[in-house]
Amino acid sequence: MATQELRMGTSAGRWVLLTTVLGSSLAMLDGTVVNVALAHIGEDLDAGFTGLQWTVNAYTLTLASLILLGGSLGDRYGRRRVFVIGVVWFALASLACGLAPNIEALVAARALQGVGGALLTPGSLAIISASFHGTDRAAAVGAWSGLGGIAGAVGPFLGGWLVEWTWRAVFLVNLPLAALVVTVALRHVPESRNVAAARGLDLSGTALAVAGLAGLTWSLTELGAGTGSAAVWAALVVGIAALGVFVLVEQRSRHPLVPPVLFADRVFTAANVVTLLVYAALGALFLLLVLQLQIVAGYSPVLAGAGLLPVTLVMLLFSARSGALAQRIGPRIPMTVGPILAACGLLLMLRIGPDASWLLDVLPAVLVFAAGLTLTVAPLTATVLDAAPDDHAGAASGVNNAVARAAGLLAVAVIPGAAGIGNADYSDPVAFDAGFRTALLIGAGLLVLGGLVSAVAIRSRLGTAPPTAPSAGEPEPVGPPPERIPLECCSHCGISGPQVYPRDSAGS
Repeated sequence: MATQELRMGTSAGRWVLLTTVLGSSLAMLDGTVVNVALAHIGEDLDAGFTGLQWTVNAYTLTLASLILLGGSLGDRYGRRRVFVIGVVWFALASLACGLAPNIEALVAARALQGVGGALLTPGSLAIISASFHGTDRAAAVGAWSGLGGIAGAVGPFLGGWLVEWTWRAVFLVNLPLAALVVTVALRHVPESRNVAAARGLDLSGTALAVAGLAGLTWSLTELGAGTGSAAVWAALVVGIAALGVFVLVEQRSRHPLVPPVLFADRVFTAANVVTLLVYAALGALFLLLVLQLQIVAGYSPVLAGAGLLPVTLVMLLFSARSGALAQRIGPRIPMTVGPILAACGLLLMLRIGPDASWLLDVLPAVLVFAAGLTLTVAPLTATVLDAAPDDHAGAASGVNNAVARAAGLLAVAVIPGAAGIGNADYSDPVAFDAGFRTALLIGAGLLVLGGLVSAVAIRSRLGTAPPTAPSAGEPEPVGPPPERIPLECCSHCGISGPQVYPRDSAGS
């Protein structure tokens, strides 16, 4: 079911844009703001470092596992309906987070928050895609990205200010914003569906993805904390087995979450390997840097949150230029140089220690890292879309987004333990500083490896992907091929994951 065609600059268009920007900002801000609050959460709830890991990972786990299903539900049952349900769910889970009496309750509420995020995140951009067309759609996507970037810039300061009052306000502030989003959405956002969407939902694939990622995350987190019981090793085996069965199920499903035809392209596979490596480094850095600035350098939550602000600003200002550069010279060079430059930024962060200067130690390192990340992300997204057949462009973007989130999930589970940051010592500045430096070296190694994979496996030019026929058992594409929207990247790319691409020119 197609919606009426909206125009930028009209009252109806502005209402839709406001709703989608505020809705996506709910999920996006939650990542940055909660990281700023972790030190205070741990102190107030007497939580060990494993508890802090799960405060981050419980949300990411359900979001990464269910985000593809969330997009499918919107296509089938109505994008506005699923988006509104996601916002309400997210708000109720935020209330549970804000009232959590202990770390266990907080982790459970964060997992529920991720479910809400998986419902609302795909719907945000899909509503824009269904509501606007032609040049108005490209302009709307650009405005959505730019306004989201502004929200990302405000987030660290808002989070730091709220944390200095109480960490619970970081979650409770979502309630009035969610109420505004729901009110505007029900009044001003038209409903839309994809009439050509698959009749079935890949529930078995979804269940296996959840079981696989949950088993891996829990077992790797416990192993990192020094717990090697039989249950932990059993969970590791179950997680790996579930993901293996997931691959087999996707190959046989008539409506797979992950169309196997995508990975028939060597470049698509390589681009997702690069995504896994780069976003693993990001996930660990965004968790540990804010803690390093508070625990070791003695920064206030506001100043610690501002440590990552240059990443948002640099990406907001220069990602479009990075995408244009990839179109002109090809993605291989930017995707090779970018991760290596970002790795240099991590090595410069080795200077961040006790009494570190924000201007002399933090800012230069973060700027170099931001420059490398900006050089990487837009070409990476362009390569993923270019390597996918036109009729699978939306699925390709969703898969890449899920890979990015899963990379952050596993990195937060693995890298702190590998760096020696455990329950007994995360609040000890000396021990945490040593672990932070080891984590930086691990992250830099992942980024360099990502650059090397790009140098070997990424095409030198965009626009060279061969057309690919649907795999056996897949329905033939219905309707016109998708309209490729010009890339606009912002803090959604750098913090949460690559931009989710609308599935087709009708917004399906």
